[in-house]
Amino acid sequence: MSPRVSPQPAAWWLRALAHLPVPVFRMAGWVMGTGLMALAPRRRRVVQRNLALCFPQVSSWRRWHWTWQTFKYFSQSFLDRVWIWHGPSERVRQRVSIDDPHGVLDREGAMLFFVPHFYGLDAGWARLTLCVPRRWWTFYAPQGNPTMDRWVKAGRQRFGSPRLVSRREGLRPLLKGLRDGASLCLLPDMDHGDRNSIFVPFFGVQAATVTSLPRLASAADVPVATLVCRMVPGGYRIHAGGVWSDFPMGDDAQDARRMNAELEHLILTMPGQYHWLHRRFKTRPAGAPPVYHDD
Repeated sequence: MSPRVSPQPAAWWLRALAHLPVPVFRMAGWVMGTGLMALAPRRRRVVQRNLALCFPQVSSWRRWHWTWQTFKYFSQSFLDRVWIWHGPSERVRQRVSIDDPHGVLDREGAMLFFVPHFYGLDAGWARLTLCVPRRWWTFYAPQGNPTMDRWVKAGRQRFGSPRLVSRREGLRPLLKGLRDGASLCLLPDMDHGDRNSIFVPFFGVQAATVTSLPRLASAADVPVATLVCRMVPGGYRIHAGGVWSDFPMGDDAQDARRMNAELEHLILTMPGQYHWLHRRFKTRPAGAPPVYHDD
């Protein structure tokens, strides 16, 4: 059975642009990313500060290269949304592949997926909701601009019938969904303040880390696995990791350290594709000085 395709409120020019080949989008993203890096000095300093904190042993030249890659991949993935959300569904099948060596996507019952903020998120979500017959749920952070919010929400609900739970609704709907058999993609790797967070190391730096992943896994008694989608020549590739053993352990600090260790391992395989634009260390332990000096 073909997945349901939601009607798209796309302008004609978005549908027309969606037929362009991937190299055109990638070149446009290269230009856009280079321009953003030059024209957004405050955001550039955030990226550079994050990288300096996490990789003090790495040369300044390599950190500068990763900074440029961050802006480039951010821009390329943003422009790729045109063909992901407005092109033919077959194009998504062709350009976004799935690598599932452990068969976790074929497991029956509820699953909790750890999905960090790499720039292939939207491409991966589109392919999963298009081709993998599961009840897909995820958190959704409403956009500040109403027009952008409608576009993003429509794009992420394009295939199948995925459930987007607003962050304003809290964790309770997610727990209910898991208990009802949903497959939840959770993105708990950002700084959401000190509420419901603990401080554990992230690349050796104390970082406010939310504990929603182990708590939901424990409360719903569901397995946890990693899903990550990376940009590759010609499109994207989803990789599904195996089920985490001995998780959760029942200790928030130990479980949060495990989660951050999994994330660190992934980042080391593609440092330029992680969302370093985010102020990951904005929330500081009591008495610690701020690390971003132009907030």
